[in-house]
Amino acid sequence: MLPRTLLALVSGVLLALAFEPVALPVVVPLALAGYVLGVHGLRPRAAWVPGLVFGVGFYFTHIVWMRAVGTDAWLALSGVEALFYGALGPVVALLARRRAWPLWVATAWVAMEAIRSTWPFSGMPWGRLAFAVVDTPVADALPYVGSTGVSFLLALAGALLARLVLVRGRARLGAAAALVGVLALAAAPALAPYTPTTRGHVTVAAVQGNVPGNGDNILYDYRQVTENHVQATVELARDVAAGRTPRPDFVVWPENSTAVDPFLDETTNRQIRTASAAVGVPILVGAIVDAGPTHILNQGIVWDPTTGAGDRYTKWHPVPYGEYIPFRSLFAGNFGRLALISRDMLAGTRTEPLRVDGARVGDAICFDVAYDDGLYAQVSRGAQLLTVQTSNATFIHTTQIEQQFAISRLRALETGRYVVVAATNGISGVIAPDGRVLRQAAIRTRAVLVDRVGLSADITPAVRIGAWSGRLCVLVTGLGVVLGAVDYRRRRTGR
Repeated sequence: MLPRTLLALVSGVLLALAFEPVALPVVVPLALAGYVLGVHGLRPRAAWVPGLVFGVGFYFTHIVWMRAVGTDAWLALSGVEALFYGALGPVVALLARRRAWPLWVATAWVAMEAIRSTWPFSGMPWGRLAFAVVDTPVADALPYVGSTGVSFLLALAGALLARLVLVRGRARLGAAAALVGVLALAAAPALAPYTPTTRGHVTVAAVQGNVPGNGDNILYDYRQVTENHVQATVELARDVAAGRTPRPDFVVWPENSTAVDPFLDETTNRQIRTASAAVGVPILVGAIVDAGPTHILNQGIVWDPTTGAGDRYTKWHPVPYGEYIPFRSLFAGNFGRLALISRDMLAGTRTEPLRVDGARVGDAICFDVAYDDGLYAQVSRGAQLLTVQTSNATFIHTTQIEQQFAISRLRALETGRYVVVAATNGISGVIAPDGRVLRQAAIRTRAVLVDRVGLSADITPAVRIGAWSGRLCVLVTGLGVVLGAVDYRRRRTGR
């Protein structure tokens, strides 16, 4: 067990290197092979040990940036996510006894990713295999099979690599041929990249106003944060009037560009109206809005210079124990940092894109971009362009911001849409449908990015497939576990 456990630990850390800041995606199949070799041949009741150790090596390294919130938050979240890899161990050990077991193992891996990306509460998608491939030839498969399909291909490659180590003779040749075939299949879309049809253009300005002080506390001087975005927008209007900058069709402010309700706070309301009147076009404002005495909303609000506030998108996936407290009654009183969350943030359900100056815009607020559901829903209902409003100030001194920006690039590829990212102090950018970064602002600076971007109504195969590929993997894995358990019991009883 010790060699297996050490192999699992090294493989988990190796997988973390596939993501930012190292961004070495070639190690993904090697890390997956290490996981499979660690649990293959063990009894299911023992296979959870190397599986859990792999999860510890991977997740504690991958989201080390959570220490910016607190060491306790990092330990708690990493520990919970590591349990999923531990629970997968017995499943892999059981399925590895079946014929064509690499297919079963890859299916189980994707099923695990699908479950932990949605549960408990809203889940935690960070660390899905597909999130590592944005700068590889495999990225061209994203619009065809989606992030779930790409994760399956990578997991299958890792399982076949493990089989290559375990078998001998002609079986090894067969495993090698299958591995080459899977890698070729994953890279084949690079020969015929998905190209969305452009139906019109808009010019968009993304405003990064910057955060005062050390930059990692959005509430340190929240009124100055709003004022920074106002000033940047007014300066944009001056540049437009002087002919130095093209006139945008609309402006995007980041999440938490206003940290108080702009409908109730007169100062904030006046600041938004000042900026909107100066630039003369709608602003997609990121605002915290009151929803009664015990709840708040995190919204993107289309603020027109003439008619005022209009269409709104509400964040789909508030962060548990960060933006709301599940089972709040159990944490009554002053319970550490949870005492700072005096009101729970409600989750949004909007599936229709926003209408901004004639364009249909699909929005995502911060961590929403890591989830499939909200963006898939808006694109399938006609979103022609995507925006990401984010306040990464808490993580500005960590690598979280690079990981999230890579996910935003993945969404551009997956949906065949331009993506405009507005962050309070980094990373803001404009991303093309092929994942290229057209413009990017330096972190911890005030910047305005103006670019002409295309609009598309095409629906990629990935969006059409939606969540069904993940659901199918969960069902198939459940069936495989039942069949495997029956076979395992028969072997043990001799029947």
